[in-house]
Amino acid sequence: MRKPSSAVPAAVVGGRLAALGRFCFRHRRWVLGFWAVVLVVGVLIGGRVFEGSVAGASSATAEADRGGAVVAAADPAKGTVTAVVDGKPVDDPAVRAAVEKATAEITGLPGVSSALDAYGSGPAPAALRSADGTASLVTVRLADTATSAQTDAVTQRLAALDGAGGAHVTVGGDLVLQDEVKKQTEKDTRFGEMVTLPLTLVVMVLVFGGLAAASLPVIGAVASVGGALLAMFGFSKIMDIDTSVLPIATVLGLGLSIDYALLMVNRFREERGHGAGIAAAVERTAATAGRTVAFSGLTVAVALSGLFVFTSPVLGAVAAAGVSVVVIAVAAALTLIPALLGFAGSRIKTPTAPVPDEGFFSRTVRRVRKRAVAVALACTALLMAAGAPFLHAEMRNSGAAVLPASSAGRQVAETVDQRFPQVSAAPITVVVEGGAAVAQAYADEVVAKLPGVSGVRAVSPVSDAVSTIDVLVHGDPQGGQAKHVVEELRADRGGLKTYVTGGAASVVDFQQELLSRGPWALGLVAVGTLVLLFLMTGSVVMPVKALLMNLLSLGASLGALTLVFQDGWFSGLLGFSPTGGLETFIPVLVFAFAFGLSMDYEVFLLARIKELRDKGHSCTRAVELGVQRSGRIITSAALLMVIVFAGFALGDMLMVKQMGIALAVAVAVDATLVRCLLVPAAMSLFGEFNWWAPAPLRRLHRRFGLSEHVDLPEIGAPAIPAPRPVGHVADTGHGAGVGAGVGADKDADKDADKDKDKDLVKA
Repeated sequence: MRKPSSAVPAAVVGGRLAALGRFCFRHRRWVLGFWAVVLVVGVLIGGRVFEGSVAGASSATAEADRGGAVVAAADPAKGTVTAVVDGKPVDDPAVRAAVEKATAEITGLPGVSSALDAYGSGPAPAALRSADGTASLVTVRLADTATSAQTDAVTQRLAALDGAGGAHVTVGGDLVLQDEVKKQTEKDTRFGEMVTLPLTLVVMVLVFGGLAAASLPVIGAVASVGGALLAMFGFSKIMDIDTSVLPIATVLGLGLSIDYALLMVNRFREERGHGAGIAAAVERTAATAGRTVAFSGLTVAVALSGLFVFTSPVLGAVAAAGVSVVVIAVAAALTLIPALLGFAGSRIKTPTAPVPDEGFFSRTVRRVRKRAVAVALACTALLMAAGAPFLHAEMRNSGAAVLPASSAGRQVAETVDQRFPQVSAAPITVVVEGGAAVAQAYADEVVAKLPGVSGVRAVSPVSDAVSTIDVLVHGDPQGGQAKHVVEELRADRGGLKTYVTGGAASVVDFQQELLSRGPWALGLVAVGTLVLLFLMTGSVVMPVKALLMNLLSLGASLGALTLVFQDGWFSGLLGFSPTGGLETFIPVLVFAFAFGLSMDYEVFLLARIKELRDKGHSCTRAVELGVQRSGRIITSAALLMVIVFAGFALGDMLMVKQMGIALAVAVAVDATLVRCLLVPAAMSLFGEFNWWAPAPLRRLHRRFGLSEHVDLPEIGAPAIPAPRPVGHVADTGHGAGVGAGVGADKDADKDADKDKDKDLVKA
């Protein structure tokens, strides 16, 4: 026979999110089953998204990409596989015999367009010999119809040359590079997940003081990642998904899922500490923390939606994948977590007392308030100084350098650049729609005479109607001189139809897109964020302050990114070689992701302050209590997010490492310096003006505000459930009275009778 619950009955909680929480609690078996299916299907099917990803998706609007498309149309090819034969003289009889035999065999393989070694006559084979005569190249060109199996056959035959005649053979080329990027990206993603999930579990055990509560965010995160993989797999069928998008979207989904679940579980424990039964606590959690999660998801999605403004396929794919990941993380927090709380709620350690109104964070707020001006100025100056290094940031396409130094593809690319200059990729390539004679005349009359050009290779006819000109430049192949040459070539086309392509041209194209579309993207994000925060708070002051403070923390993140990856700070510790700049699209992604995550914590804090303000507290007291009651959970969530990002930064892919470090710094700065010091200082300075809005906007907020105005009924005096005697059936909380689901709802009573102790402890 069940003993009477010691929880104090609660009245009805209204609102859609409270209703959703009740539904998921009462139908938790079905909800859990649904997410289990999502996880299984996501792992089995969604995991194949790495196979269908594209390494270096091209844009239809960038001139460099359009030029590449013209060449590909004139002479279709899948790509090349290149082998470096090193360690013995090129003319060593044994080496020569082995290479010539391999070249002949490869020429006859299906899918091969041509195979060339250093032993023929003419300028092309001569360019395949190193200057010192101790190394040569074998280049194999595959047709655009070549299959992966045919490419693998070529790679394996070249690899079999290793050791022939005592020579060492390394196989690379653009096709090998693309394959290695996909495999390394998948490896780094899996490694990041395996490192971060156990660590986050340990931290959450320390935060919650028990395994049951700590395990729920991990379960929610795993389910969300399964859903995210499935969503990205679907997108890969309708658009090109760049390989670099996958770990970025995964780390975002993992971090947000843990954050949101942590917030939900923490609020559940808090409600239990106030005496609510399990069902009541789930309902009240969904109505309060659920609202915060929904608002947070909206703000992050708005920040990512700014990427849709750009034409770059990488940024478009990140936007599509990122927004879908955010939706899935929010859905898991609002449905799966309430269901899991229904199963494991009785095992979650209930606080022995409500969250105290006095503590470290409230004392910090009072100290800050006494020196609000000094604190605000000091924090602002520090953040601006931290962001200053980004002012000298250089953008570049690192190419093979994004892979670790142990990569065979990277080793071949670097060897070709250093020892075979005649066949290495030129910094700039001009594609001419015209014959070789026309292109040669243009090269002699215009190209060779430009300042900054150090040389022009012989014109290469691609077809009767298309030719290419390789242009060499002084200094950095993607530096200021090279970019100037690109602009000069585009300004003077000699009356021909030309396309200026190559690494330097790609950087110029991307920078031009940032200048033309960046302000629109920034405006979209700013307006969307301001509108959402206004609809949540009813104030026009706090959204503007939040926007400015987030920009400051974002600047600090970009500054750290520049110091580490361009200037080389801590490069040895992090295990990479600086490339002299940042990947072109990384700062844009850092802006979108870091801005969204900063708003994530802003919503966490403002939602709690707004809740207290609505209960009648003064602005000063609402800030104190809001920071006190949310400070610990925000700090814990930030620590978990830093662990997630740092775990991915431990990978070997340079782009993933850059994103991981930048986002870890952004979250750490935002959750400490900004939320604990700058926000309280600014709110103290503004006082009641924080909540100001013009009368028309106040009326608009009363009518269309997104707050749902959750006015939680009082539970009564805090009543902590007494320890259960052995054999006692756990209190399901249904006797606590939760709106339509308690007392007044006979179906809920029947459901309570069916809930056995063995059901409650299932997870």
